[in-house]
Amino acid sequence: MASSSNHALSSSRRAETLTAWALVLPAFLGFLVFYAWPTLRAIQISLTDWNLLRAPRFVGMANYAHMLEDGKFWQGMELSAIYVVLNIPMQIVLGLFLAVSMDRLTKSLFVKSIVLLPYLLSNVLVAMMWLWMLDPLLGLVNGMIDGLGFERQPFFGGADQALLTVAAVNIWRHMGLVAMLFLAGLQNIPRNLYEAAALEGASEWQMFWRVTLPLLRPVMVFVLVTSVTGSFQIFDTIAVTTNGGPLDSTRVIVHYIVQNAFSFYKMGYASAMSMTLCVVMMFYTVFQMRVMRASQNDLA
Repeated sequence: MASSSNHALSSSRRAETLTAWALVLPAFLGFLVFYAWPTLRAIQISLTDWNLLRAPRFVGMANYAHMLEDGKFWQGMELSAIYVVLNIPMQIVLGLFLAVSMDRLTKSLFVKSIVLLPYLLSNVLVAMMWLWMLDPLLGLVNGMIDGLGFERQPFFGGADQALLTVAAVNIWRHMGLVAMLFLAGLQNIPRNLYEAAALEGASEWQMFWRVTLPLLRPVMVFVLVTSVTGSFQIFDTIAVTTNGGPLDSTRVIVHYIVQNAFSFYKMGYASAMSMTLCVVMMFYTVFQMRVMRASQNDLA
């Protein structure tokens, strides 16, 4: 009797394991094909001088040595870091403000869809739309500025404004997604915590700092990691609006990598820079998750 019971339990567990693998398999295959294999291939290419026109020749760490002495590489990393500073804090603040407002004032699906709409548009479409709207001569925004009696602004065409303008466009596009992520986190916070805090005499501001923000920490970690990593990978908006200019003021690191790969035909060097950026992002992710204790839950 015990033997048949154990056999049935073993069969049930085997069936559950097979079901789990069947569900995970498509994503796992996608990871292998679109992430793991290209990464291994990029490591291999980074050790060669392949220029897409002839067979690659092994050069060892020469590409990495050249990268350390390349001022344009460091300029690209610096511009990417500046873009992150311009983009992420405002994106998070506005996203959190929208999330708290929707949580307190409305549950309307229509409002949520309007907030999320910019993120659902393609990056290229958004970039072209804002490129037309901010055109110095024909753009709607400059027309309004001129109508108010102020001087027209170059926006994408100004060396001191271009990166800030790109950051503003992407803040507008992504803050809705950030708001939805924070809203999901807010709706998981038990309401009795706010009631208890109110009975203790806590103000709205105190409840926000002492209850809401600490309990949103897991969502905050996810938003910070994905947003910073995505910001370091910014390319399409810049390719459409400024193409790295004016005066290289928006030639961020990914734009420089693509330029080396497909304009200068230095695929080996571009792969070396890509792998360096990948390692930097991995270190950042681990550091951020450890600092913000991503594996811990304050509701537990």
